Amino acid sequence: MPRARTTFHELTVGQVADRSGVAVSALHFYERKGLISSSRTASNQRRYSRDTLRRVAFIRASQNVGISLTAIREALDELPSERTPTREDWVRLSSGWRAVLDERIAQLQALRDDLTGCIGCGCLSLRSCHLTNPRDVLGREGPGPRLMPSAR
Repeated sequence: MPRARTTFHELTVGQVADRSGVAVSALHFYERKGLISSSRTASNQRRYSRDTLRRVAFIRASQNVGISLTAIREALDELPSERTPTREDWVRLSSGWRAVLDERIAQLQALRDDLTGCIGCGCLSLRSCHLTNPRDVLGREGPGPRLMPSAR
């Protein structure tokens, strides 16, 4: 079966999937969420501009560090539509997330440190559990594990 002809600067959904390593279903999902866009041929087949590959790479990298799809879409909305985004465009967008990532790193470090203490307590006495009983608020209810279901 002959393949549909495309212009040099347009890619089929299969070509974008192959080159980006992202499943076709993920590309359709990204399009529904407004992260990427396509045009349609006369036979209603999707065609993507070549800058879609950079956008997909940016989406994947952003997701890998925990940035929400909403934040990613807002960032992509700031990119120019009339040209391929430059390195400077990407630096500007990603630098806006630095504070969010720094805060997340601090939260994860605190969780890691508290988790070590939690494993040490064995959850038999929630008096010192920093995860489920910070500042021993459950200690006012009496001794023992307050959050565990009672044996029947």
